[in-house]
Amino acid sequence: MISGQPITHRAVWSMAGPIILANLSVPLVGAVDTAVVGHLPGPEYIGAVALGALIFSFLYWGFGFLRMGTTGFVARTLGAADHAAMERLILRVLLLALVFGLLVLVLGRPVVTLALWLIEGTAEVERLAGTYTHIRLWSAPATLCIYVCTGVFIGLKNTRYVLTLQLVLNLTNVLLDLIFVPWLGFGVEGVAWATLIAEYLAAGLGLWMLRPWLRRALDRPDWGAVLAPGPMAELMKSNGHLLVRTLCLVFAFSWFTAQSATLGELVLAANSILLHLQTFMAYGLDGFAHAAESLTGEASGARNRRRFRLAVRMTTLWAAIVALVIAAIYLAAGPWLLTLFSDQAPVLEVAGKYLPWMILSPLVSVWSYQLDGIFIGSGNTREMQNAMALSTAIFVALTWMLLPWLGNHGLFLALTLFMGVRALTLLPYYRRALPAKA
Repeated sequence: MISGQPITHRAVWSMAGPIILANLSVPLVGAVDTAVVGHLPGPEYIGAVALGALIFSFLYWGFGFLRMGTTGFVARTLGAADHAAMERLILRVLLLALVFGLLVLVLGRPVVTLALWLIEGTAEVERLAGTYTHIRLWSAPATLCIYVCTGVFIGLKNTRYVLTLQLVLNLTNVLLDLIFVPWLGFGVEGVAWATLIAEYLAAGLGLWMLRPWLRRALDRPDWGAVLAPGPMAELMKSNGHLLVRTLCLVFAFSWFTAQSATLGELVLAANSILLHLQTFMAYGLDGFAHAAESLTGEASGARNRRRFRLAVRMTTLWAAIVALVIAAIYLAAGPWLLTLFSDQAPVLEVAGKYLPWMILSPLVSVWSYQLDGIFIGSGNTREMQNAMALSTAIFVALTWMLLPWLGNHGLFLALTLFMGVRALTLLPYYRRALPAKA
């Protein structure tokens, strides 16, 4: 899609579809990582890879603003049809990714050491996890570059490039896993090297796909404008809001897991499985949220309210329809889906007892996902930060009230209300998201 192209049902799906397909490839990597080390002698290998992957999930999730913030800025610049500003913006965010990537390389080792100490695994698991993480740390610049490239492509409405990038990243990772571990016998180190090589290959591909913009930017670089304090401060301020928002979200789900642990091992295991269904649901709905980011951002840059409202209606309509489909799938096939994660009858029995909350979840969660996309596109990141901070505080208060009264049902009720409150706390700001009239 190009700037100003009509927003149709087909156009929305042409953007959302590749994102959904790209997301579906993500669980494959974790599954293969687990499978290849699962055939090594001893459970400590599975634990080490799982622990290392968890640390990097938290570490890199915090840098998600590089993707989200970039999409909004790029989409608004596209709408304004300012090609010179676009070139400067792309250089600016790539430099920012490089700086943050280097900071992770410098500070990452003590952070990883602290994380391993806090988690308190067995000595052998910690040793192997340390080996895994110290190799993967070197992928930080590539990982953050991929975030930026993904954000740029979504902002430019070229989600087919996002699909290509994600498939190259994940399929390369899987292929190298199979070569390095079962064939060459590299063990945990092989899994880490597979991820590192795949991420640098994908980062190189992303930069190659950005070459038309980068070539023009580097043909006549205006570094004074690229590094100008005003635009850089605006970018950092927006990214700061998104960082706080993301940390609140990470805390909320970590809090849910921590409270699950207080209810016993069976409930913790069951809740962990059910959260996978929440994640898969988010993968499906994210495509329309990303489409909303790009389309509303472009309309904001063009200062076109009619197009903005049309983008909101079209993307939200399809998100709601897909949410209904996901709920129907969970209703019809939920018990079977649970068996994909465990074959332990007691765990499956407990998970089945609370499965109705996951059937309800898409119908409640879809609205907050869509509003996040709209506010990222319009650039109202402060409102996102404030709404998420308030929602998280309400969620914690709800767990304190409902958990002693209703047990695990109370915990899932609090989580469901949290997803609804996220939308309700953003709605009052909606008029601020509308573009100024031209």
